[in-house]
Amino acid sequence: MNAEFPTTLQEAIRYFADEERAFEFMKNVRWPDGVVRCPQCDGTEISFISTRKLWTCKSCKVRKQFTIKIGTVIEDSPIGYDKWICAFWMIANAKNGISSYEIGRALGVTQKTGWFLLHRIRLALQNGTIVKVGGQVEVDETYIGGRARMMNNKTRAKRNVTTSSKHLTPVQGVLERSKDGKKASRVILTQMPTAGKTTLDPNVRKYVLRGSIVNTDEANAYEDIDDEYVREVINHAKCYAHGKVHINGLENFWSLLKRTIRGTYVSVEPFHLFRYLDEQAFRFNERKDEDGDMGRFLKAIAGMIGKRLTWAKLTGQEGDADGLPAVC
Repeated sequence: MNAEFPTTLQEAIRYFADEERAFEFMKNVRWPDGVVRCPQCDGTEISFISTRKLWTCKSCKVRKQFTIKIGTVIEDSPIGYDKWICAFWMIANAKNGISSYEIGRALGVTQKTGWFLLHRIRLALQNGTIVKVGGQVEVDETYIGGRARMMNNKTRAKRNVTTSSKHLTPVQGVLERSKDGKKASRVILTQMPTAGKTTLDPNVRKYVLRGSIVNTDEANAYEDIDDEYVREVINHAKCYAHGKVHINGLENFWSLLKRTIRGTYVSVEPFHLFRYLDEQAFRFNERKDEDGDMGRFLKAIAGMIGKRLTWAKLTGQEGDADGLPAVC
């Protein structure tokens, strides 16, 4: 990365205000090897139309035209590259998130556009890793959703909410502790349909290496993991930590997550919750990036390739969203 590349949001706004510079940057993100390829046939026999900033593929029979946006989360978006770049920078580095109203005011777009834009960026932040965690691991669950006592009668009736917690959405977290201080702890979040043994136990086995030390509370859902893991149990009725036996790392993360949801987003529907989890997990896992804000931004924007989210999918008009259940 050259010395002129921005390291703060203010510098980024100035740097990418140049349309040609923003275009070249997005081009390098889309094709990191420097070779422009047709997203339809992967051909390299192309011609560039500089006045319209698009390419024509000579390999395709219909001479398909394409732009940088094709095959990314920003496909079919009329918003300029400079605004997309700034939006990526802001959400990747805002510790407590950024609302659609705030992004709309900052970029000069409507709240509705800002909301759609942010959800597409959250898709880019989605890791989707199959790499398991190991060593010292913490496992815990929390519940997201509005409390019945805080709702008015109309809202309570609309959502069929009782005084119980059945309407809350369970989220399981798996946190791998820092190893010798060289590698920051990281978290994997999963939105669960229920918080029982039949769902929580298999999810631990899915993400944690066999033989790892797993720290949990006294929840019965984890009582059978002893066959593959060394389970350490902390009794919160007595204390919150006993030597290395605790889940304080996850408790700290839950406070960050709920501060973001309650303070910035205020209300999150279960249908979209997994996107907000992806966003918060990304910022937490990349908080120790050596390049700071710039490093998190570059990792975030690199995730835009090969993903797409349409308005119909986002609003539930086109089946499920990204293969996840519409109602959790």
